[in-house]
Amino acid sequence: MRHAARGDDWSRRQFILRAAATLGVAGFGLGGGLLARPRFDAYPFALGVASGDPAADGFVLWTRIATAQSDAAFLPLEDYEVEWIVAEDERLRRVVRSGRGVARASTAHALHVELDGLAPDRWYWYQFRCGDAASPVGRTRTLPVAGAPVARLRLALASCQHYEHGYYAAYRHMLGDDLDLVVHVGDYIYEGSWGPRVRRHEADGGVETLADYRNRHACYRRDADLQRAHAAYPWLVTWDDHEVSNDYAGLVSAYGEPAHAFAARRAAAYRAWCEHMPLRARTRATLRMYRRFAFGDLATLSLLDDRQYRAAHACADRGEMIDAAACTELGAPSRSVLGAPQERWLEDGLERGDAHWNVIAQQTLVAPFVSRDDDGEPRVWTDGWDGYPAARSRLLGHVAERRIPNVVTLGGDVHAFHACDLKADFADPDSATVATEFVGTSISSLGDDHAARVRDLDLNPHVRAYDGRWRGYLRCDIGRDAWRSDFVALDDATDPRSAARTLQAFHVESGRAGVQA
Repeated sequence: MRHAARGDDWSRRQFILRAAATLGVAGFGLGGGLLARPRFDAYPFALGVASGDPAADGFVLWTRIATAQSDAAFLPLEDYEVEWIVAEDERLRRVVRSGRGVARASTAHALHVELDGLAPDRWYWYQFRCGDAASPVGRTRTLPVAGAPVARLRLALASCQHYEHGYYAAYRHMLGDDLDLVVHVGDYIYEGSWGPRVRRHEADGGVETLADYRNRHACYRRDADLQRAHAAYPWLVTWDDHEVSNDYAGLVSAYGEPAHAFAARRAAAYRAWCEHMPLRARTRATLRMYRRFAFGDLATLSLLDDRQYRAAHACADRGEMIDAAACTELGAPSRSVLGAPQERWLEDGLERGDAHWNVIAQQTLVAPFVSRDDDGEPRVWTDGWDGYPAARSRLLGHVAERRIPNVVTLGGDVHAFHACDLKADFADPDSATVATEFVGTSISSLGDDHAARVRDLDLNPHVRAYDGRWRGYLRCDIGRDAWRSDFVALDDATDPRSAARTLQAFHVESGRAGVQA
Protein backbone atom coordinates (compact mmCIF):
# COMPACT_ATOMS: atom_id res chain seq x y z
CA MET A 1 0.00 0.00 0.00
CA ARG A 2 1.03 3.62 -0.25
CA HIS A 3 0.96 6.21 2.51
CA ALA A 4 -0.17 9.77 1.83
CA ALA A 5 1.82 12.65 3.29
CA ARG A 6 2.58 16.26 2.57
CA GLY A 7 3.91 16.58 -0.95
CA ASP A 8 2.23 13.31 -1.95
CA ASP A 9 0.05 13.41 -5.05
CA TRP A 10 -2.85 12.42 -2.78
CA SER A 11 -3.06 15.99 -1.65
CA ARG A 12 -5.43 17.44 0.87
CA ARG A 13 -7.30 19.09 -1.99
CA GLN A 14 -7.81 15.76 -3.78
CA PHE A 15 -8.96 14.17 -0.53
CA ILE A 16 -11.61 16.86 -0.08
CA LEU A 17 -12.79 16.56 -3.69
CA ARG A 18 -13.03 12.76 -3.59
CA ALA A 19 -14.85 12.75 -0.27
CA ALA A 20 -17.21 15.47 -1.45
CA ALA A 21 -17.91 13.63 -4.69
CA THR A 22 -18.91 10.56 -2.70
CA LEU A 23 -20.68 12.13 0.24
CA GLY A 24 -21.73 15.55 -1.00
CA VAL A 25 -19.96 18.69 0.15
CA ALA A 26 -22.47 19.31 2.92
CA GLY A 27 -21.89 15.84 4.32
CA PHE A 28 -18.15 16.24 4.62
CA GLY A 29 -17.50 19.96 4.92
CA LEU A 30 -17.22 21.91 8.13
CA GLY A 31 -20.29 24.05 7.50
CA GLY A 32 -22.50 24.13 10.56
CA GLY A 33 -19.79 22.75 12.86
CA LEU A 34 -19.72 23.86 16.47
CA LEU A 35 -15.98 24.51 16.55
CA ALA A 36 -13.99 27.09 14.68
CA ARG A 37 -12.02 25.98 11.63
CA PRO A 38 -8.43 25.74 12.87
CA ARG A 39 -5.41 26.92 10.96
CA PHE A 40 -2.02 25.46 11.71
CA ASP A 41 1.43 26.92 11.18
CA ALA A 42 2.86 23.38 11.00
CA TYR A 43 1.53 19.99 9.91
CA PRO A 44 -0.87 18.83 12.67
CA PHE A 45 -0.68 15.07 11.97
CA ALA A 46 3.01 14.76 12.79
CA LEU A 47 2.35 11.67 14.93
CA GLY A 48 0.62 9.80 12.13
CA VAL A 49 -2.42 7.54 12.31
CA ALA A 50 -3.11 4.08 13.70
CA SER A 51 -5.79 1.43 14.04
CA GLY A 52 -6.32 -1.42 16.45
CA ASP A 53 -8.52 -3.81 18.41
CA PRO A 54 -10.21 -5.16 15.27
CA ALA A 55 -13.44 -7.14 15.47
CA ALA A 56 -15.54 -8.87 12.83
CA ASP A 57 -17.55 -5.69 12.24
CA GLY A 58 -15.15 -2.86 13.03
CA PHE A 59 -12.01 -1.48 14.62
CA VAL A 60 -10.61 1.59 16.36
CA LEU A 61 -8.99 4.45 14.44
CA TRP A 62 -6.54 6.80 16.14
CA THR A 63 -4.74 10.06 15.56
CA ARG A 64 -3.53 12.97 17.61
CA ILE A 65 -3.47 16.60 16.54
CA ALA A 66 0.15 17.54 17.24
CA THR A 67 2.97 19.16 15.30
CA ALA A 68 6.58 18.09 15.26
CA GLN A 69 7.29 20.80 17.83
CA SER A 70 4.32 20.17 20.15
CA ASP A 71 5.13 20.19 23.87
CA ALA A 72 2.54 18.62 26.16
CA ALA A 73 3.40 21.14 28.86
CA PHE A 74 2.08 23.94 26.61
CA LEU A 75 -0.85 22.41 24.76
CA PRO A 76 -3.36 24.73 23.09
CA LEU A 77 -6.47 25.02 25.24
CA GLU A 78 -8.99 24.78 22.42
CA ASP A 79 -10.57 21.57 21.17
CA TYR A 80 -10.36 20.63 17.49
CA GLU A 81 -13.05 19.17 15.26
CA VAL A 82 -11.62 16.32 13.19
CA GLU A 83 -13.32 14.71 10.22
CA TRP A 84 -12.69 11.12 9.19
CA ILE A 85 -13.65 8.78 6.38
CA VAL A 86 -13.40 5.02 5.85
CA ALA A 87 -13.36 3.59 2.34
CA GLU A 88 -13.15 0.26 0.58
CA ASP A 89 -10.26 1.39 -1.63
CA GLU A 90 -6.95 3.14 -1.09
CA ARG A 91 -8.00 6.05 -3.33
CA LEU A 92 -10.80 6.74 -0.84
CA ARG A 93 -13.46 6.77 -3.56
CA ARG A 94 -15.79 4.05 -2.24
CA VAL A 95 -16.51 5.66 1.11
CA VAL A 96 -18.54 3.47 3.47
CA ARG A 97 -18.46 5.57 6.63
CA SER A 98 -17.64 9.13 7.62
CA GLY A 99 -18.04 11.35 10.62
CA ARG A 100 -16.59 13.92 12.97
CA GLY A 101 -14.95 13.73 16.33
CA VAL A 102 -13.51 16.19 18.78
CA ALA A 103 -9.82 16.07 19.65
CA ARG A 104 -9.96 17.53 23.13
CA ALA A 105 -7.23 19.43 24.90
CA SER A 106 -7.95 17.34 28.01
CA THR A 107 -6.70 14.23 26.16
CA ALA A 108 -3.73 15.93 24.47
CA HIS A 109 -5.87 16.28 21.32
CA ALA A 110 -5.92 12.51 20.79
CA LEU A 111 -8.91 11.11 18.93
CA HIS A 112 -10.26 7.57 19.03
CA VAL A 113 -12.96 6.58 16.53
CA GLU A 114 -14.68 3.27 17.29
CA LEU A 115 -16.48 1.74 14.32
CA ASP A 116 -18.88 -1.16 14.00
CA GLY A 117 -21.36 -2.44 11.42
CA LEU A 118 -18.70 -3.03 8.74
CA ALA A 119 -18.26 -6.14 6.61
CA PRO A 120 -16.16 -8.92 8.15
CA ASP A 121 -12.78 -10.17 6.96
CA ARG A 122 -11.81 -7.35 4.62
CA TRP A 123 -9.41 -4.43 4.32
CA TYR A 124 -10.43 -0.77 4.61
CA TRP A 125 -8.60 2.54 4.16
CA TYR A 126 -9.10 5.65 6.26
CA GLN A 127 -8.00 9.26 6.63
CA PHE A 128 -8.49 12.19 9.01
CA ARG A 129 -8.79 15.89 8.27
CA CYS A 130 -8.53 18.90 10.55
CA GLY A 131 -8.85 22.39 9.15
CA ASP A 132 -7.01 22.41 5.82
CA ALA A 133 -4.73 19.51 6.76
CA ALA A 134 -5.20 15.86 5.81
CA SER A 135 -3.55 12.97 7.60
CA PRO A 136 -1.64 10.14 5.95
CA VAL A 137 -3.91 7.41 4.61
CA GLY A 138 -4.07 4.34 6.83
CA ARG A 139 -5.08 0.79 6.07
CA THR A 140 -6.80 -1.59 8.47
CA ARG A 141 -9.04 -4.62 8.47
CA THR A 142 -11.93 -6.39 10.13
CA LEU A 143 -11.59 -9.94 11.42
CA PRO A 144 -13.42 -13.01 10.15
CA VAL A 145 -16.58 -13.88 12.06
CA ALA A 146 -15.90 -16.18 15.00
CA GLY A 147 -16.27 -19.78 13.81
CA ALA A 148 -16.03 -18.93 10.11
CA PRO A 149 -13.57 -21.08 8.13
CA VAL A 150 -10.15 -19.42 7.95
CA ALA A 151 -7.12 -20.97 6.29
CA ARG A 152 -4.33 -18.57 7.26
CA LEU A 153 -3.32 -15.84 9.69
CA ARG A 154 -0.02 -13.97 9.57
CA LEU A 155 1.15 -11.70 12.37
CA ALA A 156 4.29 -10.05 13.67
CA LEU A 157 5.13 -9.79 17.35
CA ALA A 158 7.06 -6.73 18.54
CA SER A 159 8.39 -5.48 21.87
CA CYS A 160 11.08 -3.38 23.54
CA GLN A 161 11.85 -0.43 21.29
CA HIS A 162 14.18 1.87 23.22
CA TYR A 163 14.38 4.96 21.03
CA GLU A 164 17.96 5.80 21.96
CA HIS A 165 19.37 2.31 21.34
CA GLY A 166 18.57 2.08 17.66
CA TYR A 167 16.28 2.74 14.74
CA TYR A 168 13.06 1.02 13.79
CA ALA A 169 14.16 -0.74 10.62
CA ALA A 170 12.28 -3.79 11.89
CA TYR A 171 9.00 -2.01 11.24
CA ARG A 172 10.11 -1.11 7.72
CA HIS A 173 10.62 -4.81 7.00
CA MET A 174 7.20 -5.69 8.41
CA LEU A 175 5.69 -3.63 5.61
CA GLY A 176 6.77 -6.27 3.13
CA ASP A 177 5.53 -9.23 5.18
CA ASP A 178 1.87 -9.17 4.07
CA LEU A 179 0.68 -9.31 7.67
CA ASP A 180 -2.85 -9.37 9.00
CA LEU A 181 -1.87 -7.52 12.16
CA VAL A 182 0.94 -6.54 14.55
CA VAL A 183 0.92 -7.60 18.20
CA HIS A 184 2.96 -5.39 20.54
CA VAL A 185 3.52 -6.89 23.98
CA GLY A 186 5.11 -3.99 25.79
CA ASP A 187 7.93 -1.54 26.34
CA TYR A 188 6.57 0.67 23.58
CA ILE A 189 8.34 3.60 25.23
CA TYR A 190 11.14 3.76 27.79
CA GLU A 191 10.89 6.07 30.74
CA GLY A 192 14.64 6.43 31.16
CA SER A 193 18.00 6.30 29.42
CA TRP A 194 20.76 3.71 29.68
CA GLY A 195 23.48 2.35 27.45
CA PRO A 196 24.95 3.97 24.34
CA ARG A 197 22.73 6.37 22.42
CA VAL A 198 22.45 6.46 18.65
CA ARG A 199 19.74 9.15 18.92
CA ARG A 200 18.24 11.01 21.82
CA HIS A 201 14.91 11.25 23.56
CA GLU A 202 13.10 14.57 23.47
CA ALA A 203 14.54 15.35 26.91
CA ASP A 204 17.32 14.04 29.13
CA GLY A 205 16.43 12.29 32.35
CA GLY A 206 13.42 10.27 33.35
CA VAL A 207 9.72 10.97 33.00
CA GLU A 208 7.28 11.33 35.88
CA THR A 209 4.41 13.70 35.05
CA LEU A 210 1.54 13.42 32.59
CA ALA A 211 3.19 16.01 30.33
CA ASP A 212 6.46 14.04 30.50
CA TYR A 213 4.81 10.80 29.43
CA ARG A 214 2.86 12.52 26.66
CA ASN A 215 6.05 14.02 25.29
CA ARG A 216 7.86 10.68 25.46
CA HIS A 217 5.09 8.99 23.49
CA ALA A 218 5.21 11.80 20.94
CA CYS A 219 8.96 11.35 20.59
CA TYR A 220 8.51 7.69 19.66
CA ARG A 221 5.49 8.33 17.45
CA ARG A 222 7.45 10.77 15.29
CA ASP A 223 9.60 7.93 13.98
CA ALA A 224 8.71 7.45 10.30
CA ASP A 225 9.08 3.66 10.22
CA LEU A 226 6.90 3.22 13.30
CA GLN A 227 4.28 5.51 11.74
CA ARG A 228 4.24 3.49 8.53
CA ALA A 229 3.76 0.22 10.37
CA HIS A 230 0.87 1.71 12.35
CA ALA A 231 -0.68 2.99 9.13
CA ALA A 232 -0.26 -0.34 7.31
CA TYR A 233 -1.79 -2.80 9.79
CA PRO A 234 -4.14 -2.95 12.76
CA TRP A 235 -2.31 -3.42 16.07
CA LEU A 236 -3.10 -5.30 19.26
CA VAL A 237 -1.26 -3.64 22.13
CA THR A 238 -0.59 -4.27 25.79
CA TRP A 239 1.90 -2.75 28.19
CA ASP A 240 4.86 -3.94 30.22
CA ASP A 241 6.96 -2.06 32.77
CA HIS A 242 8.82 0.68 30.89
CA GLU A 243 5.60 2.42 29.92
CA VAL A 244 5.65 3.42 33.61
CA SER A 245 8.87 2.47 35.44
CA ASN A 246 11.36 -0.37 35.22
CA ASP A 247 10.32 -3.57 37.02
CA TYR A 248 7.35 -2.11 38.89
CA ALA A 249 4.87 -4.65 40.26
CA GLY A 250 1.26 -3.55 40.61
CA LEU A 251 1.39 -0.44 42.76
CA VAL A 252 4.88 -1.16 44.08
CA SER A 253 7.79 0.83 42.70
CA ALA A 254 11.04 -1.03 42.13
CA TYR A 255 12.97 1.98 43.42
CA GLY A 256 11.34 2.77 46.73
CA GLU A 257 9.03 5.58 45.60
CA PRO A 258 6.37 6.33 48.23
CA ALA A 259 3.13 4.51 47.50
CA HIS A 260 1.03 7.64 46.93
CA ALA A 261 3.65 9.22 44.66
CA PHE A 262 4.07 6.06 42.59
CA ALA A 263 0.30 5.61 42.28
CA ALA A 264 0.05 9.12 40.84
CA ARG A 265 2.95 8.49 38.50
CA ARG A 266 1.46 5.20 37.31
CA ALA A 267 -1.91 6.86 36.72
CA ALA A 268 -0.25 9.55 34.60
CA ALA A 269 1.66 6.95 32.60
CA TYR A 270 -1.43 4.83 32.03
CA ARG A 271 -3.40 7.86 30.91
CA ALA A 272 -0.75 8.93 28.41
CA TRP A 273 -0.42 5.38 27.09
CA CYS A 274 -4.19 5.07 26.57
CA GLU A 275 -4.25 8.43 24.82
CA HIS A 276 -1.67 7.22 22.30
CA MET A 277 -2.90 3.68 21.60
CA PRO A 278 -5.77 2.55 19.32
CA LEU A 279 -7.91 1.16 22.14
CA ARG A 280 -11.65 0.87 22.61
CA ALA A 281 -13.38 3.24 24.99
CA ARG A 282 -14.20 0.51 27.51
CA THR A 283 -10.55 -0.53 27.68
CA ARG A 284 -9.39 3.04 28.23
CA ALA A 285 -12.04 3.59 30.89
CA THR A 286 -11.52 0.39 32.87
CA LEU A 287 -7.78 -0.07 32.17
CA ARG A 288 -8.53 -3.76 31.71
CA MET A 289 -5.89 -4.61 29.14
CA TYR A 290 -6.52 -8.34 28.99
CA ARG A 291 -8.88 -9.10 26.14
CA ARG A 292 -9.57 -11.75 23.52
CA PHE A 293 -9.69 -11.77 19.71
CA ALA A 294 -11.18 -14.47 17.47
CA PHE A 295 -9.86 -15.13 13.97
CA GLY A 296 -12.68 -17.25 12.60
CA ASP A 297 -12.27 -20.91 13.50
CA LEU A 298 -8.49 -20.78 13.05
CA ALA A 299 -7.22 -19.05 16.19
CA THR A 300 -8.25 -17.28 19.35
CA LEU A 301 -5.70 -14.87 20.81
CA SER A 302 -5.76 -13.95 24.50
CA LEU A 303 -3.77 -10.76 25.14
CA LEU A 304 -2.59 -10.45 28.76
CA ASP A 305 -1.47 -7.83 31.29
CA ASP A 306 1.28 -9.13 33.57
CA ARG A 307 2.11 -5.78 35.24
CA GLN A 308 -0.96 -4.17 36.71
CA TYR A 309 -2.06 -7.02 38.97
CA ARG A 310 1.12 -8.90 39.84
CA ALA A 311 2.37 -9.53 43.35
CA ALA A 312 5.48 -7.71 44.54
CA HIS A 313 8.82 -9.34 43.80
CA ALA A 314 9.86 -12.08 46.19
CA CYS A 315 13.15 -11.71 48.05
CA ALA A 316 14.10 -8.72 45.89
CA ASP A 317 13.05 -5.12 45.29
CA ARG A 318 13.05 -5.53 41.52
CA GLY A 319 14.21 -7.93 38.83
CA GLU A 320 17.24 -9.68 40.33
CA MET A 321 18.94 -13.05 40.04
CA ILE A 322 18.19 -14.98 43.24
CA ASP A 323 18.63 -18.44 44.72
CA ALA A 324 15.15 -19.93 44.35
CA ALA A 325 15.84 -22.60 46.97
CA ALA A 326 16.67 -19.96 49.59
CA CYS A 327 13.53 -17.87 48.93
CA THR A 328 10.54 -19.59 50.52
CA GLU A 329 8.23 -16.75 49.48
CA LEU A 330 8.94 -17.34 45.77
CA GLY A 331 6.82 -20.48 45.44
CA ALA A 332 3.88 -19.37 47.58
CA PRO A 333 0.64 -20.53 45.90
CA SER A 334 -0.97 -17.14 46.46
CA ARG A 335 1.58 -15.34 44.31
CA SER A 336 0.35 -14.43 40.84
CA VAL A 337 1.80 -12.54 37.90
CA LEU A 338 -1.66 -12.02 36.39
CA GLY A 339 -3.90 -11.67 39.45
CA ALA A 340 -6.65 -14.17 40.28
CA PRO A 341 -9.42 -12.63 38.11
CA GLN A 342 -7.22 -12.58 35.01
CA GLU A 343 -6.03 -16.12 35.70
CA ARG A 344 -9.65 -17.33 35.87
CA TRP A 345 -10.53 -15.38 32.70
CA LEU A 346 -7.63 -16.98 30.83
CA GLU A 347 -8.35 -20.51 32.04
CA ASP A 348 -12.04 -20.15 31.22
CA GLY A 349 -11.27 -18.84 27.73
CA LEU A 350 -8.86 -21.70 27.03
CA GLU A 351 -11.31 -24.30 28.28
CA ARG A 352 -14.30 -22.92 26.39
CA GLY A 353 -12.44 -22.06 23.20
CA ASP A 354 -13.17 -24.04 20.06
CA ALA A 355 -10.70 -22.48 17.64
CA HIS A 356 -7.94 -24.57 16.09
CA TRP A 357 -5.09 -22.68 17.79
CA ASN A 358 -5.13 -21.19 21.29
CA VAL A 359 -2.70 -18.26 21.32
CA ILE A 360 -1.55 -16.48 24.48
CA ALA A 361 0.25 -13.19 23.81
CA GLN A 362 1.88 -11.75 26.92
CA GLN A 363 4.91 -9.83 27.99
CA THR A 364 7.80 -12.18 28.69
CA LEU A 365 9.33 -15.67 28.76
CA VAL A 366 6.95 -18.22 30.31
CA ALA A 367 9.41 -21.11 30.37
CA PRO A 368 11.90 -21.35 33.24
CA PHE A 369 15.44 -20.21 32.57
CA VAL A 370 17.97 -21.18 35.20
CA SER A 371 21.27 -19.28 35.10
CA ARG A 372 24.58 -19.76 36.90
CA ASP A 373 26.09 -17.03 39.02
CA ASP A 374 29.82 -16.34 39.14
CA ASP A 375 30.27 -19.26 41.54
CA GLY A 376 28.34 -21.64 39.33
CA GLU A 377 25.28 -21.67 41.56
CA PRO A 378 21.79 -21.75 39.96
CA ARG A 379 19.80 -18.52 39.97
CA VAL A 380 16.44 -17.35 38.57
CA TRP A 381 15.20 -13.91 37.51
CA THR A 382 12.51 -12.49 39.77
CA ASP A 383 10.80 -10.19 37.26
CA GLY A 384 9.61 -12.90 34.85
CA TRP A 385 7.44 -15.98 35.27
CA ASP A 386 10.38 -17.51 37.18
CA GLY A 387 9.45 -15.04 39.91
CA TYR A 388 5.94 -16.54 40.02
CA PRO A 389 6.39 -20.30 39.57
CA ALA A 390 3.07 -21.26 41.17
CA ALA A 391 1.20 -19.12 38.63
CA ARG A 392 3.08 -20.81 35.78
CA SER A 393 2.29 -24.24 37.21
CA ARG A 394 -1.40 -23.36 37.47
CA LEU A 395 -1.55 -22.23 33.85
CA LEU A 396 0.31 -25.17 32.35
CA GLY A 397 -1.39 -27.58 34.74
CA HIS A 398 -4.75 -26.36 33.51
CA VAL A 399 -3.69 -26.86 29.89
CA ALA A 400 -2.53 -30.40 30.71
CA GLU A 401 -5.50 -31.38 32.88
CA ARG A 402 -8.11 -30.09 30.41
CA ARG A 403 -6.15 -31.40 27.41
CA ILE A 404 -6.37 -28.04 25.68
CA PRO A 405 -4.88 -28.47 22.21
CA ASN A 406 -2.53 -26.30 20.19
CA VAL A 407 -1.60 -23.79 22.87
CA VAL A 408 1.13 -21.40 21.74
CA THR A 409 2.45 -18.59 23.95
CA LEU A 410 4.13 -15.50 22.50
CA GLY A 411 6.28 -13.08 24.48
CA GLY A 412 8.94 -10.38 24.45
CA ASP A 413 10.73 -8.42 27.21
CA VAL A 414 13.98 -10.42 27.38
CA HIS A 415 15.59 -8.91 24.23
CA ALA A 416 16.36 -12.33 22.76
CA PHE A 417 14.78 -15.00 20.59
CA HIS A 418 13.56 -18.16 22.32
CA ALA A 419 11.75 -21.29 21.13
CA CYS A 420 10.65 -23.52 24.01
CA ASP A 421 8.73 -26.62 24.90
CA LEU A 422 6.37 -25.88 27.79
CA LYS A 423 6.14 -28.82 30.18
CA ALA A 424 3.53 -29.95 32.66
CA ASP A 425 6.40 -30.43 35.15
CA PHE A 426 9.75 -28.85 34.33
CA ALA A 427 11.41 -30.74 37.21
CA ASP A 428 10.72 -34.01 35.40
CA PRO A 429 12.74 -34.37 32.16
CA ASP A 430 10.23 -36.96 30.95
CA SER A 431 7.21 -34.76 31.60
CA ALA A 432 4.85 -34.23 28.69
CA THR A 433 5.13 -31.13 26.54
CA VAL A 434 1.73 -29.44 26.76
CA ALA A 435 2.30 -26.15 24.89
CA THR A 436 4.81 -24.31 22.71
CA GLU A 437 6.47 -20.95 23.27
CA PHE A 438 8.07 -18.40 20.95
CA VAL A 439 9.66 -15.19 22.24
CA GLY A 440 10.72 -12.37 19.95
CA THR A 441 13.80 -10.26 20.45
CA SER A 442 13.68 -6.50 20.91
CA ILE A 443 12.95 -4.05 18.12
CA SER A 444 15.91 -1.90 19.16
CA SER A 445 16.67 -2.28 22.90
CA LEU A 446 20.11 -3.65 23.73
CA GLY A 447 20.45 -7.33 24.56
CA ASP A 448 21.94 -9.08 27.57
CA ASP A 449 24.93 -11.41 27.81
CA HIS A 450 24.35 -13.84 24.95
CA ALA A 451 27.39 -15.98 25.73
CA ALA A 452 26.35 -16.47 29.35
CA ARG A 453 22.85 -17.53 28.36
CA VAL A 454 24.24 -19.99 25.82
CA ARG A 455 26.49 -21.41 28.54
CA ASP A 456 23.42 -22.05 30.69
CA LEU A 457 21.35 -23.83 28.04
CA ASP A 458 22.38 -27.21 29.47
CA LEU A 459 20.35 -26.33 32.59
CA ASN A 460 17.31 -25.63 30.42
CA PRO A 461 16.77 -28.52 27.99
CA HIS A 462 13.22 -27.33 27.25
CA VAL A 463 14.70 -24.23 25.55
CA ARG A 464 15.05 -25.56 22.04
CA ALA A 465 16.61 -22.44 20.56
CA TYR A 466 18.03 -19.17 21.89
CA ASP A 467 19.78 -16.19 20.32
CA GLY A 468 20.32 -12.85 22.04
CA ARG A 469 22.72 -11.26 19.57
CA TRP A 470 20.16 -9.68 17.28
CA ARG A 471 17.42 -7.09 17.26
CA GLY A 472 14.32 -7.75 15.19
CA TYR A 473 10.91 -9.36 15.58
CA LEU A 474 8.94 -12.59 15.48
CA ARG A 475 6.86 -13.43 12.41
CA CYS A 476 4.19 -16.11 12.69
CA ASP A 477 2.39 -17.89 9.85
CA ILE A 478 -0.57 -19.83 11.22
CA GLY A 479 -2.29 -22.47 9.13
CA ARG A 480 -4.68 -25.28 9.92
CA ASP A 481 -2.10 -28.06 9.84
CA ALA A 482 0.98 -26.23 11.06
CA TRP A 483 2.34 -23.08 12.66
CA ARG A 484 5.57 -21.46 11.51
CA SER A 485 7.56 -18.90 13.52
CA ASP A 486 10.46 -17.00 11.97
CA PHE A 487 13.15 -15.23 13.96
CA VAL A 488 13.59 -12.10 11.80
CA ALA A 489 16.93 -10.44 12.63
CA LEU A 490 18.31 -7.06 11.66
CA ASP A 491 21.90 -6.82 10.51
CA ASP A 492 22.38 -3.63 12.53
CA ALA A 493 19.68 -1.86 14.53
CA THR A 494 21.83 1.28 14.68
CA ASP A 495 21.43 1.62 10.90
CA PRO A 496 17.99 2.99 9.92
CA ARG A 497 18.28 1.23 6.54
CA SER A 498 19.47 -2.09 7.94
CA ALA A 499 18.77 -5.27 6.01
CA ALA A 500 16.94 -8.13 7.71
CA ARG A 501 16.96 -11.89 7.30
CA THR A 502 15.25 -14.97 8.67
CA LEU A 503 17.70 -16.20 11.27
CA GLN A 504 15.84 -19.42 12.07
CA ALA A 505 12.43 -20.92 11.35
CA PHE A 506 10.46 -23.31 13.54
CA HIS A 507 7.24 -25.26 13.18
CA VAL A 508 4.50 -26.64 15.38
CA GLU A 509 2.36 -29.45 14.04
CA SER A 510 -1.33 -29.25 14.78
CA GLY A 511 -2.16 -31.70 17.54
CA ARG A 512 1.47 -32.10 18.64
CA ALA A 513 2.78 -29.66 21.23
CA GLY A 514 6.41 -28.64 21.04
CA VAL A 515 8.95 -27.03 18.74
CA GLN A 516 10.02 -28.68 15.52
CA ALA A 517 12.87 -27.15 13.54
